[in-house]
Amino acid sequence: MIIQSVHVAILDLPTIRPHQLAMHTITEQAVVVARVRDEEGREGWSEIATIGGASYGESTPEAIKANIDTYITPHVIGQDPIRFGKIMYDISIHVRGNLHAKALVESAIVDLAARQQNIPAYQLFGGKIHDGLPVAWTLASGDTGKDIEEAKEYLHQKRHNIFKLKIGKGDPMKNVEHVLEIQKAVGDQARLTVDVNQAWDEDTANQCIPILQDGGISMIEQPLPGWNHEGMARLADRYRVPILTDEGATSIQEIFHIAKHRAGNSIALKVGKTGGLTAVKQAAGIAEAAGLGLYGGTMIESDLGTAMTVQLYSTMPPMKFGTELFGPLLFKDSITTNRVEFRDFNVIVPDGPGFGVDVDHEKVEHYSREKGVLA
Repeated sequence: MIIQSVHVAILDLPTIRPHQLAMHTITEQAVVVARVRDEEGREGWSEIATIGGASYGESTPEAIKANIDTYITPHVIGQDPIRFGKIMYDISIHVRGNLHAKALVESAIVDLAARQQNIPAYQLFGGKIHDGLPVAWTLASGDTGKDIEEAKEYLHQKRHNIFKLKIGKGDPMKNVEHVLEIQKAVGDQARLTVDVNQAWDEDTANQCIPILQDGGISMIEQPLPGWNHEGMARLADRYRVPILTDEGATSIQEIFHIAKHRAGNSIALKVGKTGGLTAVKQAAGIAEAAGLGLYGGTMIESDLGTAMTVQLYSTMPPMKFGTELFGPLLFKDSITTNRVEFRDFNVIVPDGPGFGVDVDHEKVEHYSREKGVLA
């Protein structure tokens, strides 16, 4: 039952519409998938996404693949998947940083370990607490009328009643007006949050946050650059609207410092940026102990990456701000034969073996940059 091979591929998945962030507009999303195979031919799969190549964070798809192939795989071959904690500890000794790469490898090993035992992966993390998780949708067309129409339609479908708006690009005050018009249109039927993606300085934040707060916006995500913990602490202390830290919380060590210095009063969890499933559980524990609210973030993963994240989040206490695991809904196609399900304003936790979704090998081959890499 030991691991015999590790293969990594970069896929480019088209989206149903442009998805606009402060630093990049997504029309095609690069995701990295890993497959680990044991000596009996069983497979474990995982997915990690980045946004805009190098425009969002320090990891790029190409670097993730290269570092796994060259530096991480030798520490995985010949190991027993159920000892994924030891495997990742050994990797941490020999490979510094590379959190996205480590997350991808650990997740694939976990999927394989669970499939070898014919159990859902959440059983390896204490078992699920929730059958579904509240899920937000990002209104990112940039057109107020279209965003209002989209929000009302998803409320009618009972698909989403939490909406996020990306407001880091363009004129800040016009963006604030855009948000308040949407808030007025949906009223108390929905909860609105905004994500600045680090685009403001502290002066701009102090101009905009009071207006958003008075307008009923329920949370402000990463208004300042990730390095500016002191500025984030001042904002969190000054305003009653929750200030959420995302790009500033990229490791369990950073989350500890954010908690200690109150550099925000809530934390966005993400498997890739934190370094894996185990690390996310550790991060959530630190935040919970410090009384910080939790938010289940996304890097726009497809069904595979979303399933693995949903399963992990299902083992945690309720997240104060819900999740934004809408990724599968943004893609034109899926790389799995069964889909993650969305209903009644929730994303449903898959219950099958491993992460509960089965990879479509032909689709992986179709969208892969390098053909035949997973043969």
